[in-house]
Formats: sequence, structure tokens, C-alpha cells
Amino acid sequence: MSTHSLSDSLDGYDRRILDELQRDGRVSNQELADRIGLSPSPCLRRVRALEDAGFIQGYRAMVDARRMGYGLMVILHIAMDEHTDERFANFEAAITALPNVLECLIITGQSADFQLKLLVRDMDEYEALLLRTINRIDGVTASHTSFVLRKVLDRQIVPTAAAAQ
Repeated sequence: MSTHSLSDSLDGYDRRILDELQRDGRVSNQELADRIGLSPSPCLRRVRALEDAGFIQGYRAMVDARRMGYGLMVILHIAMDEHTDERFANFEAAITALPNVLECLIITGQSADFQLKLLVRDMDEYEALLLRTINRIDGVTASHTSFVLRKVLDRQIVPTAAAAQ
């Protein structure tokens, strides 16, 4: 089995660009170039190459959920009746259409097949979403809910240095 990956082709400048842009996606090209020790033109070429190669998938603003009125974060485990491509695809399409679902993972090691991370305003909104929508998706046989009391860490930064080792 080969341990070669696309990240093997990144040099130190590329890794520093990725680190800086993950910390501040709004940094100007001039500032980014200054921070990593390149002139602006080669820096911009590298950023565009990283975008074209798929290392940079996009840019976004981080919005405070509480300020938007979402007071409850939920971790929801879902068990399915059948483990078929069609059943999973149907569930994934239904979940993708729900704006309250922040994350959907297929998991192992649990009695569940999917783990969802949801944001809702309150318990009433969660109850309606679970009972009227999620539990009614074809194939859903069980759900287990955990409520997030507090975020200890919410890291969105992918380590770039570890990939170099």
C-alpha cells in the first residue's frame, strides 16, 4: 500500500499559505505574501494553484449560532433498517435538504449508521424536526439523541505540518 498522497507535493510555502488562509480567509494577498515570505505575484499563483488542485475548497464566514437564535446543538445517531446503496442515498438526500443539519457522517462502531449534528432554536423545534421529518425518512428504525452542553473545542483547521512528516 502506497503512503504517497497529494499533500506530498506541497512545499513549505504551500503549507504556510494553507495555515494562514485557514486562520484568516480574508487576508489580502499582499499581507499573505508578507507573512509567508514571498512576493505577491508568486503567492497569488500558489493560492490559485491550491484552489485549482482542490486543497482549498472555498471560503466562508463563521456565524455565531446563538446570535442567530439557535440555542440547542444536537448530536443524533440514526440506525437504518437496510444497508443498501439505495437506502443510504435516499436518507442522505433527505438529510441534505434540511438546513438544520450541519453535518452528516456515516459511522461504524456504534449501533447507528449515521451521526448528525443539528442546530435548532429550542426543544420544540427539535421535537418537530425529529418526529415529523427525520424519523419519517424511509429506512430509519431508531434514533438516539445527545444534547451538547458546551463546546470545548470547535477546530475547523486541518493540520498541514503533520502531513509533511
